[in-house]
Amino acid sequence: MPRIRVEPLGIEIEAARGDSVLDAVCARGFFWPVGCAKNGECTNCAMEVLSGLGRLSQMGRYEKHNLLRQRGPGALSNARLRLACQAHVEGDVVVYKRGVAPH
Repeated sequence: MPRIRVEPLGIEIEAARGDSVLDAVCARGFFWPVGCAKNGECTNCAMEVLSGLGRLSQMGRYEKHNLLRQRGPGALSNARLRLACQAHVEGDVVVYKRGVAPH
């Protein structure tokens, strides 16, 4: 099973292949900051991928559109910036997201 490590909290969880990072972390009892229905609209769930970028699903058109709309063109120039609700786990990853906390 793939593993997700979330910094700076320092937690590590197992995730089913194909789960979004957001769903996997929340299913293990952690809060992940969001401002929408976890569907990519708000981009509040944006995270930095520290390791394992190639072990996440590719960024889709919807994710690109909303990053551009909410955060501007600079957001698309940083390949490590991903939406946790849209990035699906295919292998081990390490991500950085402030505000993740136990429920």
